[in-house]
Amino acid sequence: MTTIHDHLGRQLVVQLGPQRIISLCPAITETLLELGSKSVVGRTKYCIFPQEIVEDIAVVGGTKTIDEAAIHALNPTLIIAEKEENTKEIVETLAAHYPVFVCQVETVDDAYRLIETLGTLASVQQAAVALIDEIQKTFAQLPALSGNVAYIMWRKPYMAVGKTTYITSLLEMLGFTNPITKLDGRYPAVTIEDLQQAKLDYVLLSSEPFPFSEKHRAEFEPYLANAKIIFVDGEMFWYGARMLKAAHYFNTIQQAFN
Repeated sequence: MTTIHDHLGRQLVVQLGPQRIISLCPAITETLLELGSKSVVGRTKYCIFPQEIVEDIAVVGGTKTIDEAAIHALNPTLIIAEKEENTKEIVETLAAHYPVFVCQVETVDDAYRLIETLGTLASVQQAAVALIDEIQKTFAQLPALSGNVAYIMWRKPYMAVGKTTYITSLLEMLGFTNPITKLDGRYPAVTIEDLQQAKLDYVLLSSEPFPFSEKHRAEFEPYLANAKIIFVDGEMFWYGARMLKAAHYFNTIQQAFN
């Protein structure tokens, strides 16, 4: 056994050697499996990638509600949660029985730390180092972008990505400025007037969690004549293993920003 600290500074005692891991966050599950870990025995119903692997892994509820009986039946040695995805109550409930490592991702650097951490926890360190290196090299090859951008993720009310979020950090790394960070909250509700005042060059309409599509363009175009409206694949804004696919994705869509 050894004592470690999670990303929130919480101390926990974990066993050395092979683990039986339950992941409560889709991006964490995907990353563990893409790194080649064979330790994942439980996942949430929202953990759907990689599809060919997750279907053989037991479901233990969702990210906000869990099936405690299913978790106990799996006899995990380690549970991995994420501060934004999972509730404090879930962490506290499970921590009474198992080591619960809580990750926190608010920046691109945090995302790299996450991959490194998962590599250590699942004993796939070399794969984690290689993935981080490949992601960084691929992002470094992208052309520089610029302009004011708002990333809209929800409708009725409109909600945008704000400060201290991974998505904003990613947009800034690509060269954009996110004026929505001046508003209160990490995912503030915004009005058309807020978007007009932001003097946007681009409005990104995400495919998830709300599925924006071409039919929603008319809600914005009459009021944001100087902004280009671009539909983006929201899954490409996940952290973890998806970042490598995201780097290639941004390369393919960068002409949309010209």
